[in-house]
Amino acid sequence: MTTTVVSPTPSPPSPAGTPPTPGAPPAPAHPTSGWRSTPGGLRLWGAVAALVTALVGLLALGAATAQGQAVLGVRASAAQLVGLQDARNQLVAADAAATTAFLVGGLEPTDLRESYDAAVDAGARTLTLLAATSHNGERSLAEVSSALTRYTGLVEQARANNRQGFPVGSAYLEEASTVLREDIVPQLDTLVAGEQNRVDDELAAVRLAVPVLVVMVVLSLAVLVGVQVWVARRTHRRLNGGLVWASVAVLAVAVIGGASMGGADARTTRVQDGAYAATVSASQAFALVNDARSMEAFTLIRRGSGAAYEEAFVENVAQARAALEQDGGRLDASLVGSLAAWVAAHEEVRALDDAGDWDAAVALVTSDEPGAPPALFDALSTSLANAVEDGGNQVEDGLTTSAAWVGWLLAALGLVGAVLAWTGLRARREEYR
Repeated sequence: MTTTVVSPTPSPPSPAGTPPTPGAPPAPAHPTSGWRSTPGGLRLWGAVAALVTALVGLLALGAATAQGQAVLGVRASAAQLVGLQDARNQLVAADAAATTAFLVGGLEPTDLRESYDAAVDAGARTLTLLAATSHNGERSLAEVSSALTRYTGLVEQARANNRQGFPVGSAYLEEASTVLREDIVPQLDTLVAGEQNRVDDELAAVRLAVPVLVVMVVLSLAVLVGVQVWVARRTHRRLNGGLVWASVAVLAVAVIGGASMGGADARTTRVQDGAYAATVSASQAFALVNDARSMEAFTLIRRGSGAAYEEAFVENVAQARAALEQDGGRLDASLVGSLAAWVAAHEEVRALDDAGDWDAAVALVTSDEPGAPPALFDALSTSLANAVEDGGNQVEDGLTTSAAWVGWLLAALGLVGAVLAWTGLRARREEYR
């Protein structure tokens, strides 16, 4: 008897959306090849985690380096600014000495002559040094030096005529003073304003480092957490040691970098609000009171027709007092008292001149007595000059950068974290080989 074997007829494929035929193998939950598969995803997201962690360290190094360069830029620009103000102040002080000495007919007092020569020499020397370190003001400084030559020539002509009693000497002196106030001081003030803008720009760059670091760390942690969640869902393991340690490395970058760069930011801010602001205020006051002294002398030189100069004196003194009082207590409070004492002595000079006793007014303004206007002015001017010098030194000492090794440490932490992130997924990848 023959047995017939009947082969089962293959069933047609089920249409999409219908349940599979009973007994058929289940469809895989995830793709088994390509980057969407678990092995491919482990390689892809492991590379992403490693890359992001390494970038955090390298970008932190870049941020620390950029901040250090910005701090050095602030220091250089602040030094240039203080130098420009010093040159301007020295020349204004020279003019004050020259105009006051002019009140004495014939041979001027030796101390005033020496003060003039010393101030002019200091101003010219400072201009030379500034030209060698200027960012883009070489041409303006050259023009200032040329104008200074004209100024000193006019002063010498004024002196020569004054010694011989020629009235034209006062015209030469006024022309010299005009050269100073219209050709020299404005150009120096323009350069000062440019350095102030440069200081502000560098300070903004210093402050930008910490926010940039925070954004980088937050984004990198978000990526690492996302990778950790993906790995947990695919491998059914809650935490991956490599990714955890990579996250710790990123947090270390945030803590160390934030402390270092935040410290540099805080030091720079203290200098800006403290020594830097005080130095600028003291320098402005120094220039204003020396210019006021010139106006005092010109008021007497004009013999009754110097009302405009007296008005300029009052305005300069008011601005100098405002600069000292609005400093917020960073400068010595005695400076305001010294200014008030000199102004009170000036009022005595004006009282004598207004009463018609011109000779007595000139004698008082050129007296060498301890309580006379010259002594009071010298005390004020010296105190302001010392405040400017001390402030400049404090600015230079206070503007310090983070240690260079900190940036490299941040880069090393990022690279170590990248290695940990990649190797931490190695065991999971090998499960699929």
